[in-house]
Amino acid sequence: MAIGKRLKNAREGIDREKLYPVAEAIKMVKERAKSKFDETIEISLNLGVDPRHADQMVRGVVTLPNGTGRTLRVGVFARGPKAEEAKAAGADVVGAEDLFEKVQAGQIDFDRCIATPDMMPLVGRLGKVLGPRGMMPNPKIGTVTMDVTGAVKGAKGGSVEFRVEKAGIVQAGIGKASFSEEKLVENIKALVDAVSKAKPAGAKGTYLQRVAVSSTMGPGVKVETGTVLG
Repeated sequence: MAIGKRLKNAREGIDREKLYPVAEAIKMVKERAKSKFDETIEISLNLGVDPRHADQMVRGVVTLPNGTGRTLRVGVFARGPKAEEAKAAGADVVGAEDLFEKVQAGQIDFDRCIATPDMMPLVGRLGKVLGPRGMMPNPKIGTVTMDVTGAVKGAKGGSVEFRVEKAGIVQAGIGKASFSEEKLVENIKALVDAVSKAKPAGAKGTYLQRVAVSSTMGPGVKVETGTVLG
């Protein structure tokens, strides 16, 4: 398949078979992120799991030490004092039955959905709408909680949800091309640490198998797995 001239030029100087230390890989990715917008730096982790089996699912949330560079819109399902708490914490959309009707009609004005436990019978009915978008609140990742303030501020402050895909891959944005190399490396290590701690009991053999980093419009660079740990 033919590749664009821009991507072909960006690939120059990258050995596609070599594994680079993470700091060097990030430097190479940043140097090639020359779009007119601030490109997102993304990481891809190939894990030794088969998520078709329930005991090999990997999912969680991590707050990156240097944020993501992206401002998330947060929606909260809550009533009464908890609804007021959500608004005070900076939630963009707060409601109960009124918010349910909007979401059911396809009006989703948020990127992250949080709910208090008492709202889940209502929110559960939105599974077909929120589920495919990866927005369904879940207690395992802290989006079903009575700590509305903590959840909203975490989402606003750089928390990243991760979930393994069918092929055993976790992908996430870990910052922007404008971030320093040091901040991006810190964010990567925080994410990898969280994914490592989420290792399921059913995982066999090598858990973290391959790592690669890229920018939104740039080529991927393979990373030595040992350099992203600890």
